[in-house]
Amino acid sequence: MTKKSRSSMRLGALTLTALMGTTAAHSTELVYYFLNPSFGGNPLNGPVFLNSAITTNKHKDPDIEDQKGIEQPTALQNFQEALERSILNRLSSAAASRLFDAQGNFVPGTLQTENFVITIADMGGGIFSVTTEDKATGGVTTFQVSSLGGF
Repeated sequence: MTKKSRSSMRLGALTLTALMGTTAAHSTELVYYFLNPSFGGNPLNGPVFLNSAITTNKHKDPDIEDQKGIEQPTALQNFQEALERSILNRLSSAAASRLFDAQGNFVPGTLQTENFVITIADMGGGIFSVTTEDKATGGVTTFQVSSLGGF
């Protein structure tokens, strides 16, 4: 390179540097907002993120027929479940009828079935404690009921 071309390159670089230094930089405030509705973002973004997660999910459960995560029961399974619910409803109604007198008030005492022990205790002040014990597992559930106001 000649001395003249080097000096013109330096002059060009110096001019370019000077021009870049004299321009004003303009910027605005950065504002971040959440997109995901789980973290405070817009709830309308929820379906977008859910669909994105479903389409990118590479893991499939081999036991599930429907790959969207919902197993559809057969008509026979639906009938069996409805029959079980109906029978359990009748059994619970029959057991509950023994827990009330003719006026619909609780009768303190214990009722034993093949699988459960139901105990009703008068706590006083119109409050009754109902305790149900599962004979097979030993699990116990207790709740209190007010008999004031009638049924």
